[in-house]
Order: sequence, then structure tokens, then C-alpha cells
Amino acid sequence: MDYIVLAAWTIQAAVGASLLVSWVRHAKGSNAGLILTHVTAMIAFAVLWVVFIVTGAVAWGWAGFVVLVLFIGFGDATMVRRARALRGEANPGLRDYIPAARVSLAGRLGGRTRFHMLFSALVFFPCLAVCIIATAR
Repeated sequence: MDYIVLAAWTIQAAVGASLLVSWVRHAKGSNAGLILTHVTAMIAFAVLWVVFIVTGAVAWGWAGFVVLVLFIGFGDATMVRRARALRGEANPGLRDYIPAARVSLAGRLGGRTRFHMLFSALVFFPCLAVCIIATAR
């Protein structure tokens, strides 16, 4: 199952890379701190996960999971900001996550963003499951 997490991450990263290219072309640097932090952390996750797969040392898997927990939110914050702008609102805070998810699910942020939002669960939850199972062994 650890390879399934890596495969899901690879799919997620491919879509994320296409979103990053679009951002570079069109966004003129808006939300750069959030996006670049998110991208860097997700690459760090992949490195930690590969080390976990190669070594079998559970600590590497948990380190990767911690990176996911701490940095997925940077991508979420970007989605919330984009959705707020589409809705013409300026409310600060992640309390707008549910309305932003609705905007994304409606396709207003594009199909790739919707896919990236939904597919992230197929990296996050299996990663958690693998870490728990590996710890219990």
C-alpha cells in the first residue's frame, strides 16, 4: 500500500504541476508564498515517503505524514482566496473553506483544481493508514 500512496502522489503532483504552470503564466505572482511553500513541502513529502519505502523505517513515513498535515493547508488557502475573489468577497480566514469547496466542485475554479482538491484525500488518508499499520507491526 505504500506504493499506492506514491502512485497517488505522482498523479496528484502531475495535476499540481499543470496548475503551477498555469499559475506562472497567468497569476502574475499572486499568492506566491502559499503556492511555493505548498509545492516545496509536497516535494519534501515525496522524498520522505521514498526514504520510508526504501528503508522501511516508520519514522520517515510519519515525517512525511506530518509534512502533509502541516502544508496541505497552504494549497487550501490558495483555493479559498481564489474562490473568495470569484464570489466578490474579501472575508479573511479558512472559515470560507466550505464555500470555496462548493465553488470548486461547481467547476468555477476549473476541472484541474476540482480534481486536485478531491484527489488529495487519496494521498492523505492512505498515507495515514500505511503509517498506522507500519507502526502496529
